[in-house]
Amino acid sequence: MSLSNVPMIGVVACNQQIGLHPFNIVGEKYLLSVVNGAKGFPLVIPSLGIDLPIQALLSRLDGILFTGSPSNVEPHHYQGPSSAAGTHHDPKRDATTLPLIQAAIDAGIPVLGICRGFQEMNVVFGGSLHQKLHEVGQYIEHREDKNAPLDVQYGLSHKIDIVPGGLLHDAWGCDFAEVNSVHTQGVDRLGKGLQPEAHALDGLVEAFSVKEAQAFALAVQWHPEWKVQDNRFYSSIFDAFGNACRLHAAKREK
Repeated sequence: MSLSNVPMIGVVACNQQIGLHPFNIVGEKYLLSVVNGAKGFPLVIPSLGIDLPIQALLSRLDGILFTGSPSNVEPHHYQGPSSAAGTHHDPKRDATTLPLIQAAIDAGIPVLGICRGFQEMNVVFGGSLHQKLHEVGQYIEHREDKNAPLDVQYGLSHKIDIVPGGLLHDAWGCDFAEVNSVHTQGVDRLGKGLQPEAHALDGLVEAFSVKEAQAFALAVQWHPEWKVQDNRFYSSIFDAFGNACRLHAAKREK
């Protein structure tokens, strides 16, 4: 692909131990969603657990995608109870993403949060999380069947109601959509300054935007990166994100 007029979009990595070595990894589906959905070029942001040169990084990027992950935000970041034994955490990612989210939004960098990224954004704005939705008692089953084929796990699972007049509604143009559902955690208390954009039929917040953001700032609980070109709703999200990134790129190049 030609890189002329293509926005540079950061994609946050996870820190994961593979064998004897720690790796920074990003699922290829997220990288391809930037290329095929947002029409940008992905640049991996490593989660090293060290102080990032945030301002230098933001000055070179036109958007940031905060990805999903097998890991969960450590609950001490939202004053939650300790996680159950065996819960997968990634403290180096927490140390990277939580300050980066706030800095990117403050700087007017377009951001899109997916699954863990959605939960991270809620925590950054002072929200809290249900660690096990299926144990709360008021929600439908949001987890995938891990024994099913991947296309079934990421297949359409339930309907969402989209808030009229919001960022997501503007992108899609309809009051409802169907989404996949591949998550155990979810919003308990929505963070200050966050605007609900969609709800599951059980009332769970499935998407929100940042009210006072200078640029596109949306987070979704589902996985729109999954075969983004085959789903018009998912494509509309990445179209809107990509357009915002191109707008930022044009301003940055002046």
